Amino acid sequence: MIYHKVLVVGGGLAGMRAAIAVSEHYTNVALLTKIYPVRSHSGAAQGGINGALCNNPRGLHDSCERHGFDTIKGSDFLADQKASMLLTAEAPKRIRELEHWGCPFDRTEEGKIAQRPFGGAGFPRTCYAADKTGHVILHVLYEQLVKHEIKTYNEWMVTKLVVEDGICRGVIAMELLTGKLHPIMAEAVIFTTGGSGRSYGVTTNARTSTGLGMAIPYMEGIPLKDMEFVQFHPTTLVGSNILMTEGCRGEGGYLKNKLGERFMQKYAPDFMELAPRDIVSRCITTEILEGRGFDNSYVHLDLTHLGAHKIITRLPGIREICINFKGIDPITQPIPIQPGMHYFMGGIDCNIDCATDVPGFYAAGECACVSVHGANRLGGNSLLETVVFGAIAGEKAVKYIEGKKDARKGEKALNSALEQQESKINNLLNNQGKEKMPDITKEMSETMLKKVGVFRKKDELKAALDKIKELIQRYKNLGLLNKNRKCNQELMWALELEGNLLVDETVVAGALVREESRGSHSRTDFPKRDDKNWLKHTVATYSSDGVKLSYKEVDTSIYEPVERKY
Repeated sequence: MIYHKVLVVGGGLAGMRAAIAVSEHYTNVALLTKIYPVRSHSGAAQGGINGALCNNPRGLHDSCERHGFDTIKGSDFLADQKASMLLTAEAPKRIRELEHWGCPFDRTEEGKIAQRPFGGAGFPRTCYAADKTGHVILHVLYEQLVKHEIKTYNEWMVTKLVVEDGICRGVIAMELLTGKLHPIMAEAVIFTTGGSGRSYGVTTNARTSTGLGMAIPYMEGIPLKDMEFVQFHPTTLVGSNILMTEGCRGEGGYLKNKLGERFMQKYAPDFMELAPRDIVSRCITTEILEGRGFDNSYVHLDLTHLGAHKIITRLPGIREICINFKGIDPITQPIPIQPGMHYFMGGIDCNIDCATDVPGFYAAGECACVSVHGANRLGGNSLLETVVFGAIAGEKAVKYIEGKKDARKGEKALNSALEQQESKINNLLNNQGKEKMPDITKEMSETMLKKVGVFRKKDELKAALDKIKELIQRYKNLGLLNKNRKCNQELMWALELEGNLLVDETVVAGALVREESRGSHSRTDFPKRDDKNWLKHTVATYSSDGVKLSYKEVDTSIYEPVERKY
């Protein structure tokens, strides 16, 4: 049986940062990842990472407290305020840490880290490396992973979290090359597995973002929180839906409808294109629905007035993507864009220490819900969340281990879980069912996009919930074409599809019950925010009969909720 003091599951930014934090205290830490770490979806983050460094001349009066308030306001006051303030207070330290590790941030003329404006921010506080910020931070952290000689299980996939008597004992993981299942005992387990973007047919997310990392603890009784809050990024490239970074607008890009109007003037006259993402997504969708979009499906992101030098130096990745995937050059042509699903504000329910209700089990990054984003995340805060709470998760896991008296326990539970998972995999491979995975996947993603999108209403949400429940039942009759265990991607996708469906059920159920509009959750039949009845977190708990919903209070101990205006 494999044993580690701490096992980190997920090889993106949050996972690597957590493993590095643990390695400063214990050498027996390991990172397990479905794909090679530098291929993580964290690398797709383009625009930047937020922190009140006050390096931009327009941001000289910025502060961590102002950053915190912008984050809380951006969340539509559903974020837990002490958690948000911790995030922003840690920001300068973590950004400078990345700088000292070699992160090649863009610079001001004085040699300081450059900062650009981003949506919903009162000051320019987004630090960036051209438009490839996530990519460069990913490689910087991987260098630290190598430096600390951290054991890495590449192309391994967790299939079950093992909990015995309410305490986390480890995981069961599949070695994808061989198809063999392995029990891994750990005194603490940290999940950093990312989001569930492939639930939607139009998404910026990689195909690896399937939500299984949320579903695995959910099936073990660990709740998911605020899952109805799904962010749509306002600017994705029509066709492929590749992200067109918020940095495009931060550098001065315009949004225009088919009439040539900068239509954000009508909706957010003070912030214009740099209003928060939920607002800009709704404005673009409204323009399209009211007939002012091109081909009734998109608007233009216009960078042509920025000039070739700025685009080539500040947005080289965007230009490359536009040329390669759309055959247009943004130096001379506007970019056709539409909103696309981008990020889950909700996730595994955990506290400000990244700890869950199960001792020894922690979560950080997009799969977690510490609740720093509430109902809507500000651009630039996701990369920040990974390095801040990745480090915190690792540090708190170390502290937990130091106080434990039952080290190396749980072998019987792990062996029992291994037998159960062997049976599950064999049944899935041998099932002669008539349902095909592409059919279920297509119906799921179309349902989520059409009925649980930028705008929502009761009858569509009810239909979506019925459909997802139907697909969960049909999944039980799934038949796979590939019966081999070795390198069986169809088997991997089938396991992930179960996770997608269970996560989707929590999203739709929470959205149906929440009869208000708040942040990314916009109900056309309940267009106003309702603090009296809905200033609370939704908590989704698994049962064999379907999701069960309950609620938790929101921490509003610092700022009184007010109307959100831009």
